[in-house]
Amino acid sequence: MAVSYAQIKEYLSDSEDLKAQSLILPNAAACTILYLESMANLEIIQSFIIQPLLETPYHNIEQFAAATGAQKSSDLELIGHSLLDGYCVIRLENHENVYMISAAQSYGRSIDEPMAEQIIKGSHEGFVESLSTNLYLLRYRIKSPQFKVRYFTIGTLTNTKVAMVYMEKLADPNIVMECENRLKSINLTQLYSTGEIDEMLEEHPLSPFPQSLNTERTDRAVSYLMEGKINILVDGSATVLVLPITFFSFYQSPDDYNSRWIIGSFYRLVRMISFILAISLPAIYIAIVSYHSEVLPPGILYSVKVSLTYVPFPPIVEAIAMQVILELLKEAAIRLPSPISQTIGIVGGLVIGTAVVEAHLVSHTMIVVIGLTAIASFAAPLNEFGTSLRILGFPTMFAAALFGFFGISVMMMVIFIHLCKIETLGVPYFAPFGPFHGKDSMKDIFLRLPVWKSQKNAQLPGPYKQSFTQRWKRH
Repeated sequence: MAVSYAQIKEYLSDSEDLKAQSLILPNAAACTILYLESMANLEIIQSFIIQPLLETPYHNIEQFAAATGAQKSSDLELIGHSLLDGYCVIRLENHENVYMISAAQSYGRSIDEPMAEQIIKGSHEGFVESLSTNLYLLRYRIKSPQFKVRYFTIGTLTNTKVAMVYMEKLADPNIVMECENRLKSINLTQLYSTGEIDEMLEEHPLSPFPQSLNTERTDRAVSYLMEGKINILVDGSATVLVLPITFFSFYQSPDDYNSRWIIGSFYRLVRMISFILAISLPAIYIAIVSYHSEVLPPGILYSVKVSLTYVPFPPIVEAIAMQVILELLKEAAIRLPSPISQTIGIVGGLVIGTAVVEAHLVSHTMIVVIGLTAIASFAAPLNEFGTSLRILGFPTMFAAALFGFFGISVMMMVIFIHLCKIETLGVPYFAPFGPFHGKDSMKDIFLRLPVWKSQKNAQLPGPYKQSFTQRWKRH
């Protein structure tokens, strides 16, 4: 029995944007066109569905359906979901099935560079909120039959479309199967972004470290696909989730590969050093001032002691207060419009920093230490990881205030033990160090190797195949 208009209307909660248009086809056959005006493109319906349909005899309906790629069904739930996806439904009188033709409305912003992941050289394309556009951006860069897409629908109310993308012969089949099973097992009523998928997939929810990499850059997502990793895309979100990921991936930037390998390696080493500074620099200052002042040269020690003479608070209180103020300024700069946020960031920071020093609430040295800590945390290419480092700075400061350098050593040991312990989709997070996988796995970790060293089967042009030593001897 054919699905009636009343049943479809009831399924969609009698929504007023459900429109029905009655037509009389050649041979006096009656049909009804159903669509949601908020989801369907009226021009497509009028030009490519209604007008050709009025010229199609009833006995040629099957040919019309095949030509337009229409789907047939009598399932009320499938018909309702098709309408919600922007399809146009053709209901013929005395016909058991209805025909569903795609006529979805398309609204979207242009492809721009992500504001949070800007680079100096290289591609300036970023993902948008359309799943089909994001898949196009990936396929445009990887024109390979190994490029594979799997679709999922998550959210009992939102019915959000999710895509899992990977390279078939590069990705580990066990990891792909594990990720697929976890996506299938997700049970949510609503899904709006990759952040919710991230929380459902992570194995260690109490860890301060992000266990998946979120990116809006197409070149970054493509590079991880070529490394055998998985991309997860959510319709309506411009962020792509990359799994499985390791600690060192958060310190790799597209700029490393768009510059000469010596320059890329230098900046990568600088970022690695910033990891230690972001966690331990305030703690080292607290430990020196509180317990180990003898490690400083007399000139620097005298300057630090003078700046602390009139400060009534212990160093731990100074550090925590300044870290909180820094986070407040950062949040205010993010939430406010761009012209105002620049004023808050520069003038607000200068005014507050100068005022607290002149009021003898914080020492000059502490301002310098917190400023350097903030810069070190911002050196991480991804903002989320920098925030995790600033959070880890708080327990490290407390350990330094209680036990000095010994407390810092214990905290750093705990952090590195934790990094060696956690996994993402069964892959060690601190690989290749925890566990150690040998010298071959160390490539492209601290140093960005030249292309002719890092890519398989890559060869230099003829004149450059000789080693540097051979050419030096020849000259």
